[in-house]
Amino acid sequence: MQKWLKMSAAALGRGIDAGEIDPVDLAQTYLDAAAAHPMSHRIYARLTPERAIAEATAASMRAKAGQRLSPLDGVPISWKDLFDTAGIATEAGSALLKDRVPNEDAEVLRASTMMGTVCIGKTHMSELAFSGLGYNPITATSPCVHDPDAVSGGSSSGAAASIAHNIAPLAIGSDTGGSVRLPACWNDLVGLKTTAGRVSLKGVVPLVKSFDTVGPLARTVEDAALALASLEGTSAADLKGATLKGARFAVLKTLALDDVAPEPLAAFNAAVAKLKAAGAEITEIEAPEVVEAISNAGPLYPGEAYGMWRKDIEANPDVMYAQVLGRFRAGASFSAPDYVAAWEALNALRDIWNVRIAGFDAVLMPSCAIMPPQIADLEADEAFYVERNLAALRNTRIGNLMGCCALTLPTGAPSCGIMLNTLPFQEERLLRIGAASEAALA
Repeated sequence: MQKWLKMSAAALGRGIDAGEIDPVDLAQTYLDAAAAHPMSHRIYARLTPERAIAEATAASMRAKAGQRLSPLDGVPISWKDLFDTAGIATEAGSALLKDRVPNEDAEVLRASTMMGTVCIGKTHMSELAFSGLGYNPITATSPCVHDPDAVSGGSSSGAAASIAHNIAPLAIGSDTGGSVRLPACWNDLVGLKTTAGRVSLKGVVPLVKSFDTVGPLARTVEDAALALASLEGTSAADLKGATLKGARFAVLKTLALDDVAPEPLAAFNAAVAKLKAAGAEITEIEAPEVVEAISNAGPLYPGEAYGMWRKDIEANPDVMYAQVLGRFRAGASFSAPDYVAAWEALNALRDIWNVRIAGFDAVLMPSCAIMPPQIADLEADEAFYVERNLAALRNTRIGNLMGCCALTLPTGAPSCGIMLNTLPFQEERLLRIGAASEAALA
């Protein structure tokens, strides 16, 4: 059974389908592994054993009757602690929400449960999802798979760590500025940022609703495709026969390649060379609209986030981590006209960007410009925390601001990913090109 802990979610599903894996045994194996893991308290906010065994028992009965609901029926999933779970605390990494117990599941969790997946626990995260580093002195800071003294990336920090440390085969997170892709990158995983508006946010603790998205962190592109289908109650993208022959990729030079650390830059260049060797055509592009879009982020992110949370925050600000509190309060300096003008400008920039990239299968860039910082360094120096947080999110935020769907893939170099961005609502196409790229990078 221990080999199950390193298998892909799709492979586990195939094992269940073949009668080789019983969902109850599978759920118990993961629950036991999580309970015994020395860093479990830094990864899981809480396990959900009663729910998991009940759901796994139902999945087992369906499997024996030949009535499985989906390829992931009976497969365990960890859920970031901002997805509402009926009767189970959902606190979003913040003391502001301590002991908050929803009455019903988030819509995506309900849909996934109807497809037969098994909820095994809720994972730690950056406070209210407002940090890309994953450092959270309020609840817990999840460990990077390569160094327990380094952050795992945020805000879906525990989601990534749960897979990377073999105590979940699949995880669901959220991405507002990079919160799926960044922890996926730093833990050598696949991370899918869906297009804003595609996947339901009902029952998801919000940060910036205009940019909030739900997406999976996974071991493989196939797993990510199956997870997306489970969130929507649909069939997964067909990845069979995916190829890079004739694919057209653009390498974004503007901003995305500025001041990239040696390790991710070398990994990115090597990955691009492999994609080219597999048949892809590579073109370098400049996109000055990206720089202007970043300059509009101030009113859009803190402005909306503080508008959403101001009442709760100002009622009890002392329970928050100071750096996250400061990011929220920065929103108070922007007016409603600032916010409206920023959206008008951004929408115009998105039109320019969409025309520029329309002829490409994906726009490539390093998933992150830096390596995972040490926790002690973030604790010791507030200015370092601020600088590293902005640096970590710079490349991923391009996709959010420009309205893309995006996919990060591991390159084979530790904590170094390559990111593919494409037009809105093109997830299935992106997953196919991602599967072909994954094979080329293997």
